[in-house]
Amino acid sequence: MKLSLLRGLLFLSLLTACSSPRSSTKSVQDTTTNVVVAQPKLDSTLVPQSLMDLPQTQYGGFVLKPGFYEAEFKTYCLQPGTPDPHSGDAYVQGPISGYRKDIVESVLINSRDQQDLEQRNIQLLLWSIVSGSNFNRLSYSVQADAARLLTPKQIFQLKGGVVGVLKEASYTTGLLNSNSAMKQLFETGINSYEAYERIAVSHEQSQIVKHGVKYNQWYPQKENYYVRFIPESYKKVKIQVYVPDGLLDADGKLNGEYLVYDPTGQQGIPTYTNAQRLGIGAPAIIGVVRQVIQINKAIPPPKKTVPKNTNPKVPT
Repeated sequence: MKLSLLRGLLFLSLLTACSSPRSSTKSVQDTTTNVVVAQPKLDSTLVPQSLMDLPQTQYGGFVLKPGFYEAEFKTYCLQPGTPDPHSGDAYVQGPISGYRKDIVESVLINSRDQQDLEQRNIQLLLWSIVSGSNFNRLSYSVQADAARLLTPKQIFQLKGGVVGVLKEASYTTGLLNSNSAMKQLFETGINSYEAYERIAVSHEQSQIVKHGVKYNQWYPQKENYYVRFIPESYKKVKIQVYVPDGLLDADGKLNGEYLVYDPTGQQGIPTYTNAQRLGIGAPAIIGVVRQVIQINKAIPPPKKTVPKNTNPKVPT
């Protein structure tokens, strides 16, 4: 009985394989999930268009059309004590995780509408958040910028309004030590960005922890388009998007909805090395929005709307 069942299953699998249509993609093994990931076949001479030239939603997401696109985004170290990423480190996109993830997500999303804020101040704020440091020890300028990125309730939490133990802040003892050192540095009130950077960002070569993943590997999204990350450093990443021909209907929609891509508020996660986890902020270069398309789904967390502070030394 068992032998007959095995023969039947084998025959069925062979029949299915033989009857499958030819695919326009090639496949590679992704050792992060132990599954085969289909890869699109792009013409090597194809030049990417700017993602910034696409229409955007009222929330800042990009309304995709068939084609090959790219844009650079500001990124932030979310895992103090790990190596600075390089172009050889493969990344996949995922939601923010870890300690105070909701506050981290708010900082990243709201940074898109506060383009005059210094990236360094946003990074110092995020280091303070993920390491569980005392918000009151931040410089006045960082606290002022925080007030433009976060709600009063979130600021209250960071000031110790909600007592808690540092959880999910890191994954190894080394990272815990880095967070501890970061907290001690914030307590001293030192304002040198480089002092914090020396603790948070290792300039040693990242170590391979899993084999078989290519740095330029594409990752299919659930809507059947593709995304890949090419980091420059922990401060900036190039994101490429490929939308195959025939994916959208004549109205430029998929199943009656616009196809929207919005990496801001997400994180880049290294797939095979111990490099930095990167929080994705605003595009590095803000262009003129040529068209805004109103959508009614995928509404992000409420944005913080605060007037610009004309005196950076006084918190709003």
